[in-house]
Amino acid sequence: MISGAATGRSEGRPMSDDRQTKAFPVSWDQFHRDARALAWRLAGAGPFLGIVCITRGGLVPAAIVARELGVRMIETVCIASYHDYQTQGEAEVLKPISEAVIRAAGANGRGILVIDDLVDTGKTARVVRDMLPEAHFATVYAKPLGRPVIDTFITEVSQDTWIYFPWDMGLSFQPPIRDGVA
Repeated sequence: MISGAATGRSEGRPMSDDRQTKAFPVSWDQFHRDARALAWRLAGAGPFLGIVCITRGGLVPAAIVARELGVRMIETVCIASYHDYQTQGEAEVLKPISEAVIRAAGANGRGILVIDDLVDTGKTARVVRDMLPEAHFATVYAKPLGRPVIDTFITEVSQDTWIYFPWDMGLSFQPPIRDGVA
């Protein structure tokens, strides 16, 4: 059993739902490699005036990408949609994008890179896309329903996969696959 809260974003379905049967645990090393791969892929899409990271999942990849691309202006947009770490509700904007960032890029967001850890159905990304319609959207991981909303990603996982990010896990015993654990 993987311990800790999951952010695999099952949007409206409890984490224990049978439709979320595949587990995809990601270590710190793997996440760092994947975030650097994202930066490598984004290097040709810039330059970017700034990064807007979708909190909280976008904080870690945004820091890595900002370092790799030399971007100094970093902003957050705070959106809550997972209120109990298990099911997704309506997206609630807790903190919008600052006026300084919007002025720097123009009202449509051209030249801004928006980063998140994962796009699931695209609900959260659509909220931010409405704020910055011309920004470049990038995620480390993508599920099929969310792919049309973003521009760049590294790894696609199936819609029924629950991603366990390293900041959500503690070390614990993992039963063998043969025992029926995904």
